[in-house]
Amino acid sequence: MKSVNDLRTQTLRLPASDRRRQLVETALDFFSRKGYGGATTKEIAAAAGVTEAIIFRHFPSKQDLYNAVLDHYHNTGSFSECIAQWKNCMERNDDEGLVRAIVEKIIESYRRDLRGHRVLLFAALEGHETGLEHNRQISFPIFELLCQYVARRQSEGALRGVNPGAIVAAVAGMASHYATMTQMFGFSVNSNDRQMADSFVDIVMHGIQANHHT
Repeated sequence: MKSVNDLRTQTLRLPASDRRRQLVETALDFFSRKGYGGATTKEIAAAAGVTEAIIFRHFPSKQDLYNAVLDHYHNTGSFSECIAQWKNCMERNDDEGLVRAIVEKIIESYRRDLRGHRVLLFAALEGHETGLEHNRQISFPIFELLCQYVARRQSEGALRGVNPGAIVAAVAGMASHYATMTQMFGFSVNSNDRQMADSFVDIVMHGIQANHHT
């Protein structure tokens, strides 16, 4: 049976890329449970089986480690493929397909790994402006892209002429709030994710008022 020292020695011999990935994953766990202010590099190092010096060899500061965690969150889960899918829907003027793709991606991201969403929630609660700005730099161009698409489709007469940002926020908001309720707050609904996605798409595309024929 290997001793703790043997295991630590084995851990220290990881290739640099693997070590960096391990530290980011470990830090993601802590930042998602304690926030930026509550998590320490000392406990992250201990959980990874290394010294703090090893962390600072790969990341000059705690903030740099935190930024790497945010980058990891945005770069996992086939994010680039997702954007490509959305752009494909835009090129085909597939409004309903785009709405469905956005809703399904948001719900799937909560199901796949809740930790990244918790990190961002902590950033908002803590007022960690650097972390929030880092996220905005990645997310805002996507929001703008979607708004531009909606505005174009409005000018073509395909969509109602309401605030494009409100439409995008409504689509994303329904999906993210549903995922937050069920994944973070423990609410139970009498439908599965696919059924909820179908309902959200129908609401966005057709509204909630019944059609009364006279």
